[in-house]
Amino acid sequence: MSVHQTTLTIQTSGQGMREITNAVTHEVTRSGMQAGVVTVFCQHTSCSLVIMENADPSARHDLEAWLSRLVPEDDPHFEHTLEGADDMPSHIKMALTRTSENVPFAAGRMMLGTWQGIFLWEHRRASHARRVVVTVMGE
Repeated sequence: MSVHQTTLTIQTSGQGMREITNAVTHEVTRSGMQAGVVTVFCQHTSCSLVIMENADPSARHDLEAWLSRLVPEDDPHFEHTLEGADDMPSHIKMALTRTSENVPFAAGRMMLGTWQGIFLWEHRRASHARRVVVTVMGE
């Protein structure tokens, strides 16, 4: 079994999802492997990764709006508020979603479904440079 690993830096521009499928696909191709699994891991506690609909942006917008209603900013019960009103909600949103995704690949291509994409979901209002570790394992 071979391993190829790199860290991507993804620049966000505030809250929302940014598709990183092409960047992950590039690493699978760069690895030269034909079959295996790629793991994508986000090294932060206020953003997350999701596999989501990538054809119609309204599906992502609906999910973002729903989660914001579930975990609103300025909840008077939050103690962790030093970094702003969006900080604790961003940690909760990350905990309710995921910090890593695994996708199998065959014939050198990820086996995502027709409408699936890999997204970095920024939960903070400010822009950030996010680190995402991509590990390709296989043959």
